[in-house]
Amino acid sequence: MTERYLEDFQVGQTLGGPALMRIDEERIQSFAAEFDPQPFHLDAGAAGASLFRGLVASGWHTAAITMRLLVESDLKPAGGILGAGFDDFRWPRPVRPGDELRVESEVLEARPSKTRPLQGLIKVRVTTLNQNGEAVQIYVGNLIVPRRERAAGNAATTPA
Repeated sequence: MTERYLEDFQVGQTLGGPALMRIDEERIQSFAAEFDPQPFHLDAGAAGASLFRGLVASGWHTAAITMRLLVESDLKPAGGILGAGFDDFRWPRPVRPGDELRVESEVLEARPSKTRPLQGLIKVRVTTLNQNGEAVQIYVGNLIVPRRERAAGNAATTPA
């Protein structure tokens, strides 16, 4: 898959990828021990007595997995996935041991920058789904994407 420039993104376009990631208990606990050491991420017994009624991955672990899956997906903006912020970020259901996650993206907006003529912005809804097709994370992100003219060597200035 080749890199995509602003002109390659169309509103309504959906992009996915073949990548799946299986989540196991050890990885949930390892991530949590380092970054989100709460009992419902670390200890199956404590997690069973929690609101979740069982061990669940940290939402930030889900976000990190989503980033990996997004990089491996068909989205492929030229120059990489460069975030400019989020409009919305939700975890509608927890990720549990044994879940297999995949990612789908939908282009909501694609427009040239008003102040930087060699780049543009795309707004994408990224949905992380489990093996049952249930959303476990949804966010709307804004990505900086170079315009094709930049790749052709017509760059008069360096975008920031």
